[in-house]
Amino acid sequence: MPGKDYYKILGVDKSASAEQIKKSYRKLALKYHPDHNEGDKSAEAKFKDLNEAYAVLRDPEKRQQYEMFGAEGFQNRYSQEDIFRDFDLGSIFKEFGFGRGDRVQGGYSSIFGNGFGSRGFGGFQNREPRMKGQNLIYELPMTLEELSQTTSKTITYQINGRHEQVSVRVPAGIKGGQKLRLQGKGQPGPNGGPPGDLYVQIKETPHPMFQRDNADLYMKQKIRFSEAVLGADIEVPTLEKKVLKLKIPPGTQDNAKFRLKNFGLPIYNGSGKGNAYVEINIDIPKELTEEQKDLVASLASADL
Repeated sequence: MPGKDYYKILGVDKSASAEQIKKSYRKLALKYHPDHNEGDKSAEAKFKDLNEAYAVLRDPEKRQQYEMFGAEGFQNRYSQEDIFRDFDLGSIFKEFGFGRGDRVQGGYSSIFGNGFGSRGFGGFQNREPRMKGQNLIYELPMTLEELSQTTSKTITYQINGRHEQVSVRVPAGIKGGQKLRLQGKGQPGPNGGPPGDLYVQIKETPHPMFQRDNADLYMKQKIRFSEAVLGADIEVPTLEKKVLKLKIPPGTQDNAKFRLKNFGLPIYNGSGKGNAYVEINIDIPKELTEEQKDLVASLASADL
């Protein structure tokens, strides 16, 4: 699923200043505010998207990360809890002069969930807040071979000096940088609040032969000049440790690519597999024997 375009949601350009972002958010938030759109689910969804976009773009650090990773990459790395952390909606609405505390349980909490509504609205001021514990991130190195199938990994991490162990199911084809959420496996919440979550972030380890592009794999294979000119059958390896025969037609040029259909990685959250591509590099020897020099000279005299 493609990531959300926060600039488009707020109706501003990527070069918009903080003040322009704030002004546009205020205008749109007022338009789609639950007070003005009772029971309108589409307005509720728009209102939530507006607040998510503003929570990111008003924060210089989050905005920089959004620009760096792109919409999809940012949302693979940041959960909703990460996005709305330190985003006090009640204070923002008070600053803008709209929104009522008496709509917490009946209005905003139904849109954002009770955990979000408790972070800055008047209806909760008279009791000790039960804050959620801090989320944790664990970086899990994975090889392309491991990512070619669904695997189960047992990881060990620390919480308050105590070792915790948990098993995580890693789906086939997941990309490096994406996170798997283990609910309730993070830091305990203060004042008896619920624990945070553990996010297992996948880190692809470099492969000596294959480069990845989504579900497709790319590799380079050297052939001799004579094989490029006359054609040949060569052997190429696959990620599954199979050896395939690839037919190189006569006259193959340097950097030519050949497709091995369905020999890529499984498509994450989809069906089927990607392809593998073999890039041909013609091996030009740096040194020749006298016999080889004579042969090449004869080819040159024949306009080859």
